[in-house]
Amino acid sequence: MTTSVMKKLPEVTLAFWIMKIAATTLGETAGDLFSQTLKLGYFLTTIALFLVFVVTLVIQLRAKRYNPFFYWTVILSTSMAGTTMSDFMNRDASAQYLAPGATSLGWGPQGLGLGYPEGAAILVSILLLIFLVWKLSGMTFQITEIVTFRGEALFWSAILVSNTLGTSMGDFLSDSSGLGYLGGASLVTGLLLVLVALMRVPAVPNVLLFWIAFVLTRPLGATAGDLLTKPVAKGGLNLGTAGSSAVLLAVLFGLMAYAQLKERRAAAPEFAVAEEARPQRAGHR
Repeated sequence: MTTSVMKKLPEVTLAFWIMKIAATTLGETAGDLFSQTLKLGYFLTTIALFLVFVVTLVIQLRAKRYNPFFYWTVILSTSMAGTTMSDFMNRDASAQYLAPGATSLGWGPQGLGLGYPEGAAILVSILLLIFLVWKLSGMTFQITEIVTFRGEALFWSAILVSNTLGTSMGDFLSDSSGLGYLGGASLVTGLLLVLVALMRVPAVPNVLLFWIAFVLTRPLGATAGDLLTKPVAKGGLNLGTAGSSAVLLAVLFGLMAYAQLKERRAAAPEFAVAEEARPQRAGHR
């Protein structure tokens, strides 16, 4: 007997990447909204957003098939949690990270102050360890073929760490590299265009390109989020975390609704075929 398992993860299309960038940019602005604008601090916000991630992940793992709202809500929660996890790892309560007039980063520990290079090195090591365990498990890295609970758990572990790593990379480009928000976003966009070109090179595995692109879209979201929210004096557009988050949430919600509609339309013929193939009851005419 053959067991059929419904796919739980989406097809990788242009719409996928647009939604990924929208979700990661919103993750940056929303994470900063809670930790900085609302002054909850990195520590308390990280705990709260990590719990949100766990709740959304449980819903996704319990789903029987791919649901765009479930999937992209987890992506968003990993982006928000990754933002504050990265900030807590890399920053401290020194003046360069405080808003004017502020004396602390909120309740609890102020931050580990590791710095972006050290924090990124730790996250790269954790991500490589996850991929090593994944490789040794013998399960596929191709997300459209992940159909087991263990495979999906490894996938989401890699997503959480990659989004945290991407935040560190984005903040380094924006704050420490001298490129500024627009320069950092332009650099990451250029690297993503190189990956698009490499898709035409047969010797380069598309799975490798996917994961590199997945990591790089996070610093793109981080720099784009900073560009939207930071003061003009620092090179931003000063739109604020609340307003930017509201607009990005509306955009992402609209894209999720469109993806849900497409998924229902695609599932309708499959349901009709299944109904036709179902054995008729005895005596039914």
